[in-house]
Amino acid sequence: MSLICFEGVRLQPRRDHHKISGGFSRRARVGTGAPARRSRAKLGSCRWPHQLWMRHAACCLAVFFLFAAVSSADVLKVTVNDAIQPVTAEYIGRALDLAAANHDQAVLIEINTPGGLVDSTREIIEKIIASPVPVIIYVTPSGSRAASAGFFILESADVAAMAPGTNTGAAHPVILGGKMDDVMKQKMENDAAALMRSVVAKRGRNVELAESAVRESKSFTDQEALDKKLIEYIAPSEQDLFHQLNGKSFKRFNGTTVTLSLKDKDQPFRDYRMTLKQRILSYIMDPNVAFILLAIGALALYAEFNHPGAVIPGTVGVVFILIAAFALNLLPVRFAAIAMIIGAFALFAAEAKFASHGVLTTGGIVLLTLGGLFLVDAPIPEMRVHLATALAVSIPLGIITAFLMSIAVRARRNKVVTGEQGLIGEIGIAQSTLAPAGKVFVHGELWDAVSTVPVPAGERIVVRQVDGLTLRVEPVAAARPVMA
Repeated sequence: MSLICFEGVRLQPRRDHHKISGGFSRRARVGTGAPARRSRAKLGSCRWPHQLWMRHAACCLAVFFLFAAVSSADVLKVTVNDAIQPVTAEYIGRALDLAAANHDQAVLIEINTPGGLVDSTREIIEKIIASPVPVIIYVTPSGSRAASAGFFILESADVAAMAPGTNTGAAHPVILGGKMDDVMKQKMENDAAALMRSVVAKRGRNVELAESAVRESKSFTDQEALDKKLIEYIAPSEQDLFHQLNGKSFKRFNGTTVTLSLKDKDQPFRDYRMTLKQRILSYIMDPNVAFILLAIGALALYAEFNHPGAVIPGTVGVVFILIAAFALNLLPVRFAAIAMIIGAFALFAAEAKFASHGVLTTGGIVLLTLGGLFLVDAPIPEMRVHLATALAVSIPLGIITAFLMSIAVRARRNKVVTGEQGLIGEIGIAQSTLAPAGKVFVHGELWDAVSTVPVPAGERIVVRQVDGLTLRVEPVAAARPVMA
C-alpha cells in the first residue's frame, strides 16, 4: 500500500518493523543523524502524482476565467416605457443596487417617457448620482421621447445618448387645475431650474440650454441635443452605442474618471425586469384603472347594503376599494374630487326616493365625471383620468345605481306578504260557525278564529288581527246592488 501526505509526496511502504530507516513510522524524526538523512533523501526523491498536476491546471484555468469575467463584466439593462412614478423609482433603484452588488461595468437605462411626478424624478436622480456603477441613459426606440421628467433623468446620467428620430426637453413644471399664482409659479420654476443646473454643470454639459428647457419649455431633437452638448452620443442600436463607448473615458459626478471596456457586438448584458409586485402596482397605479376599481367597489358595496348576507358583493367591494385606495395613496389625489364622487352617489340614492324625472341622476353623472377627471392632480395627461374613461364609468354606473335604488325603495313600499303581517287583510272561508270561535280556511291552511259577529259556515271572512295561533276575523260585507 502507499500513502499520500498533505504536501503531495508519495511515502514508501514500511517493509521492516524493526528498521526505522527502511520506512515511515511514528518513531522517525526529521533531524540529525543517519536515519534522518536517509528519511529526507527518500522524501526528496518522491515525485508529484498525476492527479495533483490536473488540480493545479484546473486552478490556473479558473483564475484565468475569473479575470476574464471581471475584465468583461456585464451591463445591466433596464427598460422604462411609462410615466415616471413611485414604482419606476423603486424599479430603477433596485436595478442600481443589483448592479453594484454584481460589480457590473455599467447600467443601461432605455427610456421612453412623457414625464411624470417631481418627487419620483428627484428620487431617481439621487440614486443615479449615488450609484457606484456608471449609468447610461439611452432614449430609444426611434420616435420615442424623454420629455419633462425624462429630460431631468437623461441629463443626470454619466453618459446620455439618443436614438435617431427621438426628442427631449419641455421640462417646465406644471400642475393641474387652473392657473397658478405668480409667486407659486416662480417658486416651482426656480426650484426645477436649480436642480437642472446642479446636475448638468457636474456632467459638463450645456447649462444655459438645459435651463432653457425648464424655464421656456424648449424641446430638442437628437441632433440638436448632440450639437448643443446636451448629450454625448447618437446611436441607432445598443451595439452601435457600445462600439462608440468602448475605450472612452468620462468623468463621473464625484470627479473620478472611468473608462468602459465594451465589446462591439457580443457585449454581455442582462435584462432586469420588474418583479410581479412592481408590474401589478404599475398597472393599478394607472389613474384610469384606479378610478374604475373605485367605481366598481362602490357599486358592489351598494349591492351588498341592499341585499344583506349576499357576502360576495361586499367582499368584492371592499377588495376593490382598498386596492384603489392603495394606488391613489401613491398618486397626487385631490380630496375635493373624492367629495364630488361621494356627492354623485348621494344624488343617485336621492333619485330613487324623490320623483325628479332623471334630474338627480343627471346631476350625479356630471359630478362623478368631474370627480374622475380631477381625481389625480398629475402634471401630464398620461397620468390623469381620461374623459372617455370618466364618461364610460359615470353614465352606466349612474343609470344602474338609480335603477337598483328605485327597485329597493319600491320593494320596501310594497305590502308584506309573509308572516303575521302577510295574513292581515287576507280573505278566507269559515269552515264552521263562528259563535264566536270556530275554524276558518286561509292561505291554504286551517286556523282557529274568533269573530265578534256570528258567522255561519261557508261565509267569507277577512283577517283583521293575528293573536298567536288564533285569527280575529270579521265577515265580508256583501255587495249591495245598485238601483238605476
